[in-house]
Amino acid sequence: MANANRGELAVIVGAGSGLSASLARACAAEGMQVVLAARRTEKLADLVQETKASAIACDATKPAEVAALFDTVAKRCVPGLVVFNAGYRTRGPFLELDPVEVEKTLISSAFGGFLVAQEAAKRMVPAGKGSIFFTGASASVKGYAQSAPFAMAKFALRGLAQGLARELQPKGIHVAHFVIDGGIASGALSAEEKGSDKWLDPDAIAATYLAVHHQQRSAWSLEMEVRPWVEKF
Repeated sequence: MANANRGELAVIVGAGSGLSASLARACAAEGMQVVLAARRTEKLADLVQETKASAIACDATKPAEVAALFDTVAKRCVPGLVVFNAGYRTRGPFLELDPVEVEKTLISSAFGGFLVAQEAAKRMVPAGKGSIFFTGASASVKGYAQSAPFAMAKFALRGLAQGLARELQPKGIHVAHFVIDGGIASGALSAEEKGSDKWLDPDAIAATYLAVHHQQRSAWSLEMEVRPWVEKF
């Protein structure tokens, strides 16, 4: 399976620590070229060195910057995998929410996802292949008190994935949405907490993304849920 992806190019938008770092490592381990896109690339120095990735500064909410990102990537080759992992969250009592922060939440997830998907599809459709994946959350399928903006944004991103799948999959592009239903383990947790099975292992999530990327087109998944076995749902 790794040989099949050797030389393929993966673009991870919204790169940082946690899931996106695990995705970068998993792709690199399969011999894929990796491009990491983030607003601030200096935070990616260690990951770039570890995975031999390229880091490109890009604000996923800015059309010109997203277009420039994919123009740069296309000079190397058409991306085989694009993961939209960017987002922003504001929360609080509904009557106290700042409209500016709510707008930022919606633009970061929904509009940013649209921009990245559109630019990726422009390159993939002529090639007739590629995967565009979106990172969702529990809020993609259920809204929580004091977290309405996040649910609005994630519901929109899920809707985008569903619409794109129906339009692009007949053209050879695999579109999938991932519901991350639970907290992701981070370096801030103790070894005991990480081993409690309460938290999602980011490496395990990354393995699931790649498993979906490897799916044969006669059995593509549009949506994949991942959660700890102890998580309520």
